[in-house]
Amino acid sequence: MIVELPDTAPDADRLASLVFELASELHAERARRIALECALEDAGVLKADWIDTWQADERFERRCQAALDDAMDRLMRIMAESDDPRVPLRREAAGFES
Repeated sequence: MIVELPDTAPDADRLASLVFELASELHAERARRIALECALEDAGVLKADWIDTWQADERFERRCQAALDDAMDRLMRIMAESDDPRVPLRREAAGFES
């Protein structure tokens, strides 16, 4: 689902919120990936350079695309949400099922 952005440019607070959300998600994802890689390497399941060979796998690409779509939907909420009390809350807005 693509969220439509407002017609006006976002304010500095909204942009800062987006940047901090991106940084937080990047840190969490990186930490999880590194932990998984280390565990798999320690268990002898994979070698460090083996992960690079998965980029050509269709199942891997589909999962990556689905994860990207989900992440972008969540990030676009930050840009599309409104401080106007007449606007529905994010969870109540159409298409933003939790």
